[in-house]
Amino acid sequence: MKKQLLNILHSCLFLSMLTFYSCNEGESPAPDEGLDAERWVTVAGALMGDSPGDGNGGTQIYAVSYEDAINPETVIDVFENGTPVKSNRTARLQVSEDGNTMFNIAYAGENGGEYARFAVNGGGNYVQEDVTVNISQYAGTAPRWGKLYNDDKTGIAVNIANIAANNADNQDEFEYYRGTATVLALDLQETLIANYRQYELPLTAEEEAAGHCIFRLDAPVLNQAGDKVIIGTWMRKYDPLTGERESEWDRLGTKSIVVNYPSLENPTVISSTQAFGDCSGYRSNVNYLAEDGSIYQATQRDPNGSHILRITSGNEYDNTYKLSLDETLGLEDVYIEAWKYVNNGIGYALIRHGESDQSYVARLDLTNKTASLVNEIPDDADLSFHQYQGFLVSGNDLLIAVAPIGKDGNIYVLHSQTGEVTIGATLKNKAGNHYIGVF
Repeated sequence: MKKQLLNILHSCLFLSMLTFYSCNEGESPAPDEGLDAERWVTVAGALMGDSPGDGNGGTQIYAVSYEDAINPETVIDVFENGTPVKSNRTARLQVSEDGNTMFNIAYAGENGGEYARFAVNGGGNYVQEDVTVNISQYAGTAPRWGKLYNDDKTGIAVNIANIAANNADNQDEFEYYRGTATVLALDLQETLIANYRQYELPLTAEEEAAGHCIFRLDAPVLNQAGDKVIIGTWMRKYDPLTGERESEWDRLGTKSIVVNYPSLENPTVISSTQAFGDCSGYRSNVNYLAEDGSIYQATQRDPNGSHILRITSGNEYDNTYKLSLDETLGLEDVYIEAWKYVNNGIGYALIRHGESDQSYVARLDLTNKTASLVNEIPDDADLSFHQYQGFLVSGNDLLIAVAPIGKDGNIYVLHSQTGEVTIGATLKNKAGNHYIGVF
C-alpha cells in the first residue's frame, strides 16, 4: 500500500502547512488532518440483476489508499478487479473508523442475516474472519442495520415482523394494526449478539383506530449522551374495514423511536409537526449527530418534499426547526436519496425531484437552513443515487462516488466549508452497473 507520493501531492501538502489551500479541478488535493494519505478507502459497486441499475446482481468492493482515491490519475475498476460481498441483493456495508475492517450483514438469500467481518488488505484482497454470527432468528433474513459511532463497538439491527390486525377483546371491533419490533445490538469486535429486545410499538389510540402503523425501522443513531438510540420509521396505513393496504392517505407527522442504551428497553415514539415523511432511509443512514448535540434527520415520501429535521439533545423533535428542500432549492417534490453530515453545520444530500429519476447533489447549510445544487457534478440523465450507501468524511472534505448507470465516473471531493469541488480517481463501469459508495 505504501507508495511514493506524487509531486503534485507534495506541492499541495507543503502549501497546506502554510495556509488553507484548495486544489483546482484536475489537481489532487492534499489529505488534511482528517485521514492519513495511506488509509484504505473501499469503493463499492452494485451489479445489474435483471435491469440496468437494479443492483440485484450483488455487490463488489475494491480498496485503494486515500492518496489514490483523491488522485485524478488513479483508475479504479471495482467490477473487473473487485471482490464480491456475500449478499443476495445489494449488501449493507459498514467500515471501521480506521478503514481497515469492513462489516457486513447479508441481505436476504440463503445466508440472509449473517454478520461477518473482513480485513481490508488493499485491492480486491478482503479476508473474512472465521467467526460469524447469524441474527436471522431474531431480526429476519433482511434486517436493516447501522454501526453506531462509538469506536466501532456496536452495530444496531432492526426489524418489524408479522404486522396484523387486532380486534378488541377478540370481538369483531377493530382496534389496531401492529407488528413485533426487534432491536438487536451486535458486538462488532467479539462478533456476537450483545443484547436484543422485542416489543410492539403502539401509536396513539386515534392514529391506530384509523389504521396507521409502523411498517419498517432503520437508521439507528446514538445520541450525544450515549444513553439513547434514535431509530427512524417508515409508516403504513390499512383500511380498518377491509384490511387492505392504502396507497394514498393523509400522512401523520414524521415519527422516530427512542430506546434506552445499552438496555434497548423503554421504546417511546416521538413525532414532528414540521414534516410528514418517513425517516427510515433506504440503503444509508439518514440520522446524524452534529457538534451542537442535535441529531439532524432527512425525510422521504413527504407530500411536501424532503425535509431536514432536528432532534434535540433531550431526544425530542425541535418543532421550531425545519429545512425544506423544495423551498430552498426552488424545486418540486424533492426526494433525498441519501445524505451525509460533514461538520460545522454543513452536509450534502443526493436528491432527485419531480417525476425524473435523475439524481443531483445539493450542499446543505443546516445553520442558515439553506441549500444549493453542486453544479460541478455532471448533469446526466443516467445518474442515479437511489441505492447509494457510502460517504467518507476527512476533516472538512466529503468523498462521494459519482458514476451514471453503465458509464464511467469519478470520485468527487466536496470541500464543505468553501463549497469547492475537486475531481479524484476515475471509476470504470460496465453496462447496467453503478457505484454505490466510498467507505
